[in-house]
Formats: sequence, structure tokens, C-alpha cells
Amino acid sequence: MHHVSFEPPTDHYDESIEDIDEQICQLVDERKQRSNNNPGFPPHKLISSWAKTYHFYEDFLNSLFSTMIFEDQHKPVVEPKGFIKNIPILKAHEEKDVFYSITMLRQYKNASVLYLNTDKQIPVEMLHHHELHDDHILELFIEGGEQTYDCQWRGGGSGDHMSTTYVISPPLPDEGTGLKLIFKEFKSFFKEHPTGFEFVIEYGKTKDASS
Repeated sequence: MHHVSFEPPTDHYDESIEDIDEQICQLVDERKQRSNNNPGFPPHKLISSWAKTYHFYEDFLNSLFSTMIFEDQHKPVVEPKGFIKNIPILKAHEEKDVFYSITMLRQYKNASVLYLNTDKQIPVEMLHHHELHDDHILELFIEGGEQTYDCQWRGGGSGDHMSTTYVISPPLPDEGTGLKLIFKEFKSFFKEHPTGFEFVIEYGKTKDASS
């Protein structure tokens, strides 16, 4: 997964509006702070009103606010570099007929790569049923300790067995006692509409392979 480098649509820039553009950036930042970075999306009646008041197309405003709500999708993609070693994890969580397991962590100089395996008990005749190919996403969040970790989802699969990859930066410590790997389910790729399902796997040494 790579971001395409951005090329400005024009070389022209009117420097007399530089202060206005900076104010736009300041307002976007204030919007994030005041909403705790969870602004939602303006209802249609507001979009329609602002479009008439400020002489914009409604679709333009829809696009503008969509870009802001999906800011995380524009963060730099971390590509793991400088492989160091594999760290065995051997932890699992079982929920009804689904078994979630983590066997290992790949350690790199600039990131850690975690693989979550999901196994479901599905009758053979149902393996290709459309209901199995849903868009629910398990996002990873890490809590514990003083470090803040960024977890990038790198795809999964569907059916009775699938593996989901997460790139974590900065790298996790080799021994993560006190860290919790929290997997939360969402209905979309943009961390919207949580289903309420989540589970926790502790990252550290235990006596068995159960969470």
C-alpha cells in the first residue's frame, strides 16, 4: 500500500491570500480540538444553508467536510524496514464460534508487524454465501505505558479463515508487560459506526496461550 505523491494542480499562488489560508488551517485545528477530533458531519440543512449564504455548490461543501472527516486516511504509510527478529506471542481469544489468535510479532527497526488470525466454524456449503463477505473491520488500539502507538490496518480477508495485518509504529518493546492490544470492530474502513464488539489480548509473558 503506497500513497501517490501529490502534484499541485497549478503553479500559480496568490500570495495576498496567504494569511487567509493560514487562518483556514487554524480554524480546522480549532475544530478538531473543540470536537475532541470527532466532529461528525454537518446535516444537510446546514450544508444547504451555507451553500446559499456563501455561494458554494452543495457537493463542494460535502467534499470539503468529507476530506476533513477522513484526515487519518492521508497519514503517511509506514513501510517496515530493517528486519530484526520474530517474537512469539501465542495468545488467543474465543468469542462464540470465532477463534482469534496471534502467534507472533515481526520486529523491524522502525515498526512492528502483527498478524491476527481469525477462524470461524462455518459449514462448507455456506463458505461462499454473500453474508460471509461483510465489511466489518477489526481496528487495533494499544493502551498501557507512556508511548502512543499508531496502528495501520493492512487488509484482511473473509470466509472461515483469514489473517489481518497491522503495522505498528514506533515498534513495540520486545517484552510488552502492561500493554493491551485492543481490537474493536467497526462497520467501515474509516473507524465509523462501531458495532460494540471488542476484545483485549495482553502483550507480555503469561503461563498459557489464553488471554
